[in-house]
Amino acid sequence: MDAEPPKAQVSRPAKGWEDAVALTGFILVAVGQASNQVLARGLAGSVPPFSLAFFRWSIIAIGLAPFAIAAIRDGKIPLAQNLWPILAAGFLGMFLCGGPVYIAGITTTAIHIALIFALSPIMVLLISAALGIEHIGPLQWLGTALALGGALLIVSGGHLETLTESSAAWGDLLVVCAMLGWSGYTLLQSRVAPRASLLARVSMFSAAGALCSLPPALQEMWATPAEVFNTRAFEAYVFAGLVPGLIAYAGFAWLGARFGSVRSSLVLYVAPIASALLSWIILGEPPKLIHLVGGLLILGGVWASLRK
Repeated sequence: MDAEPPKAQVSRPAKGWEDAVALTGFILVAVGQASNQVLARGLAGSVPPFSLAFFRWSIIAIGLAPFAIAAIRDGKIPLAQNLWPILAAGFLGMFLCGGPVYIAGITTTAIHIALIFALSPIMVLLISAALGIEHIGPLQWLGTALALGGALLIVSGGHLETLTESSAAWGDLLVVCAMLGWSGYTLLQSRVAPRASLLARVSMFSAAGALCSLPPALQEMWATPAEVFNTRAFEAYVFAGLVPGLIAYAGFAWLGARFGSVRSSLVLYVAPIASALLSWIILGEPPKLIHLVGGLLILGGVWASLRK
């Protein structure tokens, strides 16, 4: 009994310090992830999109290569059995979420990109239910409906007739395709070489994404070499490879190891907020009321859909 007060006094500061570290980590990782969406909008096609994707994924693959090499040497990534799954994960998560997103930035905003990508857990849930992996309860169905309604509100701009116009919202539709790819990647990546660390697997997936991006990147290099090889493009390659690349992935892996996958998933809710703030500060594109309403529907729906 006499020992209990000192224990409580010691544990509270430790817990408070841990929460402060977690919050800081979540914010930094979310800002790193959101910076790629701001980059897509800020460049708005001025740097060839598939060249940007190719160099970004190459930098990530090379930067994390020591983890992959160690995992291969230890037998945690049997390449013969995992070659096609690695290519599939790289195509879904890196290729589809690379060049197409940078193309989308020409006509849609960073806020739109972030909010549409926030739908990914909903898509993962629906795909899992369709494959019989998971059962969807009433609260999850309600969350799904809210999130999809919010996405429809944002993509349509509040005017559903715009969805039928041939030139309307094509950038948003590209982001929807990328988000669906990311959802497939989310389901697949944890099943590929599960004994290896996240960073080792990301290195392999990034190499596959760079490989898939290479053919259109070579076409860009041939057709517009001056746009691919210049100082501005080089700076974009390095930034995309480091900030929303190596730093964001390493930070997320650290959060997962330190605080667990459940708490790490809070990044899903922080990232759209970070994107909106960065878009406002850097690009001068403040969120509108429709973004706030649609974002609340999406994030509230995602929260509900992840409840059991």
